[in-house]
Amino acid sequence: MTGRIILAMDPGSSKIGMALVERVGEEKLDILWRKVCPVESVDEAVREAFSLRGPTLVVIGNGTKSSDLQRRLREELPGVALMVVDEHNTSHEARARYWVHNKRSGWRRLLPSTLQVPPEPIDDFVAVILAERVLLNA
Repeated sequence: MTGRIILAMDPGSSKIGMALVERVGEEKLDILWRKVCPVESVDEAVREAFSLRGPTLVVIGNGTKSSDLQRRLREELPGVALMVVDEHNTSHEARARYWVHNKRSGWRRLLPSTLQVPPEPIDDFVAVILAERVLLNA
């Protein structure tokens, strides 16, 4: 499964988190691209991801608006494989992951990261976690 690239998507009612991820070793992934975009711009964002590196699989979280996104992608990308993945606990994991990638400064260093809400959407980190669930558990 090394070298496999997937596009993971966390659908929501107003925005979609996306991540293009490649497995580069037994336990290592490279995040090639991340984005949070409005639902209306998802087609453009998918084209952007595909222009960077062509994923062999699109992974979609099973949460809010998942079926709408699945239907839309099946119409736009009829030849691409889709996989629906359980989103259980991904928001909590994504919050912690955000702070790994964005070091806390100032007063934020004084409080445990588990008590803090990131100052920006974390849907792209949810998508990364969905990708990990597929690529590292395969």
